[in-house]
Amino acid sequence: MSYETIEVIPVGGSIGVEIAGVNLAEPLSNRQAQEVHDAFLANSVVFFRDQKLDPEQQMRAARLFGEPVAIPFVKSLDGYPEIIDIVKEPEDAGKYNFGGNWHADTTFLETPSMGSLLYALEVPPRGGDTLFADMYAAYETLSPGLRSLLDGLTAVHTGTRSYGSQSKFQGGKNASVSMSIDANDEGDRLVEHPVVRTHPETGRKCLFVNPNYTLRFKDMTEAESKPLLDFLYAHCIRDEFVCRFRWGPGSVAVWDNRCTMHRAVNDYDGHRRHVRRVTLQGDRPH
Repeated sequence: MSYETIEVIPVGGSIGVEIAGVNLAEPLSNRQAQEVHDAFLANSVVFFRDQKLDPEQQMRAARLFGEPVAIPFVKSLDGYPEIIDIVKEPEDAGKYNFGGNWHADTTFLETPSMGSLLYALEVPPRGGDTLFADMYAAYETLSPGLRSLLDGLTAVHTGTRSYGSQSKFQGGKNASVSMSIDANDEGDRLVEHPVVRTHPETGRKCLFVNPNYTLRFKDMTEAESKPLLDFLYAHCIRDEFVCRFRWGPGSVAVWDNRCTMHRAVNDYDGHRRHVRRVTLQGDRPH
């Protein structure tokens, strides 16, 4: 794909590009906005460097990709219910890192998010990278027999391990001293999604399970589901499907939650990391 108003630099072999020549703090021309969105759909995650965004500008930038939406359980920024601050303080050493397991966001909801825009305000001197996995490639490289089996399966998702009665944040444990996470029984609710979803904009099929929120296959026990789910999780994060982003102050990442997983690497104990996220409204997976 060729672009006239932006420069697109590949980051990973399978997904991920850095976009240069764009100032997200200013309104984009119709052509530039379209090319940014085209690059997003073609590469599943896009990155920008050296941006300076206040909350209003971040919201406007997020609308280039979708409609911002509030999410449950995590306290939002005052005056901006669609924005959350994700902070790890030096004092949080040894605690669970928010986003530290491979996952797709909010698949415990009937309409999981379509994506997020994450903006870095403060980053550690080293470490704190984010990994992204290509769920298109993960599906397309499975054998025809396994793809046929998975095409007919439904998975049960729940937020119980992150936000419910079995939560790693239950009772305030593991939460950063600067974050407020309200883990409660609402997180135990079960929802069903297809194991393989069709992307509503690209029409491509991808795997739609993740180790943080997928509990089991429908009409199977957790024990029966575990061997196949474990195989899929390991397959999805093969090196050739993953790109790694090194953050700097002012960096922005926008990922397509419908066809990726991601994980925040926890390798910077003793340093502060502050990123600000806008979540985008999704649809019911099909």
